[in-house]
Amino acid sequence: MYMEMSLYDYKFDRGLWLDPVRNPFAPGAGSQPPELAGRDEIISDADIALQRVLRGKHAQSQMLLGLRGVGKTVLLNRIEEIAESHGHVTSFIEAPENKKFADLLYPKAHQAIRQLSLVEAAKKQAFKAMRALRAFASVFKISVGDISISVDPEPGVADSGNLEFDLTDLFVRIGEAAKAAGTAWSLFVDEIQYLSDAELAALIVSIHRVNQKNLPILLFGAGLPQVAALSGDAKSYAERLFKYPSIGPLTNEAAVEAIRQPIVDEGETILDGGIDLIVEKTRGYPYFLQEWGYQTWNAAKQSPINVDDVAAGSHAALTRLDEGFFKVRFDRLTPKERDYVIAMAKLGAGPYRSSDVADQLGENVQSLGPRRAQIIRKGMIYSPSHGDIAFTVPLFEEYLARNWM
Repeated sequence: MYMEMSLYDYKFDRGLWLDPVRNPFAPGAGSQPPELAGRDEIISDADIALQRVLRGKHAQSQMLLGLRGVGKTVLLNRIEEIAESHGHVTSFIEAPENKKFADLLYPKAHQAIRQLSLVEAAKKQAFKAMRALRAFASVFKISVGDISISVDPEPGVADSGNLEFDLTDLFVRIGEAAKAAGTAWSLFVDEIQYLSDAELAALIVSIHRVNQKNLPILLFGAGLPQVAALSGDAKSYAERLFKYPSIGPLTNEAAVEAIRQPIVDEGETILDGGIDLIVEKTRGYPYFLQEWGYQTWNAAKQSPINVDDVAAGSHAALTRLDEGFFKVRFDRLTPKERDYVIAMAKLGAGPYRSSDVADQLGENVQSLGPRRAQIIRKGMIYSPSHGDIAFTVPLFEEYLARNWM
């Protein structure tokens, strides 16, 4: 039967374009890249910690810190996979703005306790953990939805109404159940900077207590660079409780590998000049590498992929970023907040002195404090050092220059 051939099919059939179905790159929030390059040490450290805690040995939890688009969520997902391969019970939470951590934790803790209760040796301790969760849900008025608990709460456990005390009680009970089951519980919290000060402090205290009791619980968090300072402000011992791996752009060697290897795995090639141009334009940031790789592949007429293909792909990549990755963040700002970040961009590449931004706006630096603080709370900027500010989104000043200046 005759079927009309699409333009894409016509060109693929004659080898005029590389097939987008085989495109190996995966731009997207938290999408697993085909080649997780340059993160071996972080993954190895996490793997060691996950195995040590199963043997009853001390292991530090981790807070992965970095700008947007550096692959923190990807790493959390990879570490979760490793934890599951070692037999850990795992729970993954994304902490959005304006939602209580207790509400997010409840269904995940319930699921974890249910899994632990399936081990005969852990049934008694899992029952105690479920009673603690029942009390926790009641005292914090958590909307349980379809996830109800039929057991009675244990008086005096996780029912004080003080989040630090009650979350600690709950974690201890879950840790005791995990230990009885011969396994561990690994909790993953993404966008951890959106926790309130009280929630972050309670989480840190809880991890500190289970460490003191040598219970098999690990926390792997991911967030913007300010989390290290926020943790220290919440509890002074947090700096000793966690490792804080800095997740930044890839080295030149790792960035080259992140582009070349997926293409080779598909049986195609890319010229060195093309790779160099991609690395230059993306500055080694993993999300941008995936976007440029994806668009370059789709723009390429044949293998080997060359500089002209990268140039064509770059235009499509910037368009996609401007209309998506950058725009959705800019749209969250009020008009006054937009004026502030545009003033930052007018100063060139950051970091920026707060006083210089104030001068650019013709306003007093003190009067701009609340506006600056609100933009920080929205996760758009952070303070790398006293008096300095910088964008949490790489290349954001270039986006503003292209579209708003």
